[in-house]
Amino acid sequence: MRYYLSLGSNLGDREQTIAQAIRLMEQQIGVIPCCSSFFYSEPWGFASVNPFCNVCCVLETEKSPIEVLHATQAVEQALGRTHKSVNRQYADRTMDIDLIQAYDEAGKEVEWCDVELILPHPLWKERDFVRIPLQELQNK
Repeated sequence: MRYYLSLGSNLGDREQTIAQAIRLMEQQIGVIPCCSSFFYSEPWGFASVNPFCNVCCVLETEKSPIEVLHATQAVEQALGRTHKSVNRQYADRTMDIDLIQAYDEAGKEVEWCDVELILPHPLWKERDFVRIPLQELQNK
């Protein structure tokens, strides 16, 4: 499977935290053959003085979408994330990893919908910090 992920951080050494997340995902989940450039943005959906650093990356793994979700949540926690957003109540965070899209071996987009995960991500087109880095990746 090929996944497109969005990573963001607005606390601490943001770029270093993103680099650590990528290393952990490669050690624990699968291969990351490419990433976008860093994209800096104001927080989306909440007010904060801390701007975000964002990256989109490709993740190749045989894991199912729900397995990837759980594995990326473990990476978030390892990097200091203490809670997930609930009902679009967002807050500052050391690491946020969102699954944006997934494709099977034949290149067909995978749709997934349950209480834990919706693919493709329902809000990705509204978020420049996802849309622009994702477009950069898809143009490589």
